[in-house]
Amino acid sequence: MSNLRAGLIGLGMMGRHHARNLRAIDGVDLVAVADAQGDPHGVAEGLPVLPDVDALLEQNLDYVVIAAPTMYHEEIGLKVAEAGVHALIEKPLAKTFEDAQRLVRAFASKGLVGAVGHIERYNPALQELRKRLEAGELGDLYQICTRRQGPFPARIADVGVIKDLASHDIDLTAWVTQRDYELVAARTMFKAGREYEDMVSATCQLSGGLMSNHLVNWLTPTKERLTIVTGEKGMFIADTLTADLTFYANGRIATTWDDIAQFRGVSEGDVTRFAIAKPEPLRTEHENFRDAILGRDSDVVTLEQGAQVVRVCEAMIESAATNQFVDVR
Repeated sequence: MSNLRAGLIGLGMMGRHHARNLRAIDGVDLVAVADAQGDPHGVAEGLPVLPDVDALLEQNLDYVVIAAPTMYHEEIGLKVAEAGVHALIEKPLAKTFEDAQRLVRAFASKGLVGAVGHIERYNPALQELRKRLEAGELGDLYQICTRRQGPFPARIADVGVIKDLASHDIDLTAWVTQRDYELVAARTMFKAGREYEDMVSATCQLSGGLMSNHLVNWLTPTKERLTIVTGEKGMFIADTLTADLTFYANGRIATTWDDIAQFRGVSEGDVTRFAIAKPEPLRTEHENFRDAILGRDSDVVTLEQGAQVVRVCEAMIESAATNQFVDVR
């Protein structure tokens, strides 16, 4: 069987990493690249740098990776779908929920595989966490908290911290817990002099009564990427910067000193850091998308899921503006 022919549009910071992985995975050939702004990172490696998606689609492609700025995702994605070509679209899926829905319909009507590049879903720590939650190792889930903080990335100009960063946490929270967002409340801040928010603190309810909290900003001088799940049997902490997963068990030894027992509540048990394989998340994402096109077992972020992420992002923005919970059921 011949290799899949892949094209890439958008040769910026993420585009260069997509190109590297497209060239590295088995069964795929990167045969064409495009960017109206040229190739600042030398991604092409001998391929001509085409000016736009129209020129890209003339190259007899099986699929396209769309790593252009968010504001162009809908326009490019609709052209790719119309041409009958599969697509992996960087997150967020589109600038608005309405745009995202149009992409969902376009790919569905053509029977094409469309996926969204929520790379955190493929972080080894979160992959392992989902397996352990699904196996019931935490028992009943009570709360999931995420903290995604760091300095402002100058490359982001067309969306705020909610759609750029919090979108990661929205997708991974729903995926790891296998729950759906129901109610969303948020507060935002604008401290960097831009038109978009650079800090958000959100409290949400997911199906089954699960509570989630998300603290995300571009105002912290050091990076933090944590996902903390608390449940009946203890707590998991996934650090996606280091791909480490640690379990803090509730204690099984009774505290006989009454004063300490009353003060502590749940007692401290064993602490376990799991030894897990740590493949590159973007490589895993590309392998899953390739397998989806080939009809193999795979786990991709579907366009429907990506659209729902955008919907929850917009609910956070709406909640901050109206001081009310927003229902996204």
